Amino acid sequence: MGESKKQWILNAFAMQAPGHLNPGLFKYPKDQGRKYKDIHHWIALAKELEQAKFHAIFFADVLGGYDVYKGPANLEPTIPSAAQFPINDPLYTIPAMAAATNSIGFGVTASTTYDAPYALARRFSTVDHLSNGRVAWNIVTSYLDSAARNFALKTQIEHDERYRIAHEYLHVTYKLWEGSWRDDAVFPPPSPAEGEDPQGNNNNAYADLKAVRQINHQGKYFTVPGPHLCEPSPQRTPFLFQAGTSTAGRKFAATHAEAIFLNGHTPELVRPSVDGIREEASRLGRDSQDIKIVAGLLVVVAESDEAARKKYEELASYGDREGALALFGGWSGFDLSKYSDDEDFRFSKEAPPAVRSMVNHWASTSPDGLTWNKKTIAEWLVLGGNGAKVVGDPTTVADELERWIEVADVDGFNLSYASIPETFRDIITLLIPELRRRGVFWEDYVVPGGTLRENYLARPGGNRLADNHPGAQYFWKAGEPEPAYATRAASEREGN
Repeated sequence: MGESKKQWILNAFAMQAPGHLNPGLFKYPKDQGRKYKDIHHWIALAKELEQAKFHAIFFADVLGGYDVYKGPANLEPTIPSAAQFPINDPLYTIPAMAAATNSIGFGVTASTTYDAPYALARRFSTVDHLSNGRVAWNIVTSYLDSAARNFALKTQIEHDERYRIAHEYLHVTYKLWEGSWRDDAVFPPPSPAEGEDPQGNNNNAYADLKAVRQINHQGKYFTVPGPHLCEPSPQRTPFLFQAGTSTAGRKFAATHAEAIFLNGHTPELVRPSVDGIREEASRLGRDSQDIKIVAGLLVVVAESDEAARKKYEELASYGDREGALALFGGWSGFDLSKYSDDEDFRFSKEAPPAVRSMVNHWASTSPDGLTWNKKTIAEWLVLGGNGAKVVGDPTTVADELERWIEVADVDGFNLSYASIPETFRDIITLLIPELRRRGVFWEDYVVPGGTLRENYLARPGGNRLADNHPGAQYFWKAGEPEPAYATRAASEREGN
């Protein structure tokens, strides 16, 4: 009997805006991006993706406009192209999508820089309850100056300082989710025959007063007394996504994340980041295989390679190049309008090293002879952003995805769209049957109707954080007078 093949993770990567990584595509006749305000649009997409057994819908989000290009503080290229503007908060649609589905998960982006941990913990607990444990938090520290200005700051908080804040933020939320209500705090309903429950709740109380506690967190950045406003939800801590690629971001991800989203142009370029994250996780005492790593890709698939190329070219013809350069300005912080139209950024002495490096990576996967000026950069970014693009028939695409799995050692893919829902429908009807034929994508969820954590990690019964996760130190287990971490802290204080 042959060795069973690694089962891939597939997410749909989306944004509740007219366009995500496809500025201008709202003009494409089959695109339904304009329906982003319609809850039935999202319900229909969730049902379609669940029928195909996607693991999750991963919702990106931003808190400001892309205003660096032709800036400063200029949204003129952004607004006409609908370059991630306007944009709605995705969290509020999750309960409706969850009510119409049973197993698919929902990843929601939220920032540790501009939101209070006490309030965020409550919102995610609420949605974890309403989705029966199918919500994930994509942890970001935010990267747009426009967001900082709208949250009463003159500019962004320094990059590594944002991650230091985020680290404490996570520990506050762990204490709220895991250490404020004991596992057995809420009494079950009393037996109708006896008028009491097996735990001795003779007074018909809803919860045990001694099993709900304040966390009394006092740190450098946050003071949060608690207690948590919500009773324990199915996952307690939502499943944790993270997408940092800087040195500080990778360390943060290796510490806290259960799944990590990486962008890269080739699997060879992604592999060092994957290895670095897994090594750092092991050094921190975590099982490196507990962390699932997914690569961001745009897949355009059709019945033949030629048809797929034509489809890509047709889709790209609707793209807005100014909007693409606006997105680049927000992601990189560099305004390409300051350079001449003919400047080849592979060799530019005026361009910052980060821009030269990025452009050279793109050039390495593209036909020779191109001049990598602003026009070429815009053409590259207009579909799928700065991630890799895989175009071809089901065999061609599946071959390339298998190469990514093997070379980059990723666990699956965050699949973006050029046109919603058409791109996902093509993947469902053409690519997924080929993946199943190769034995790399499941026929059904590991736990139909289960939590996101159970299905993402393929661990039936594993609703909670792993025991070696830093959040697990705050577990308040049934019968304990207080969480073990609080007992240790009190003992240490007495020792001093």
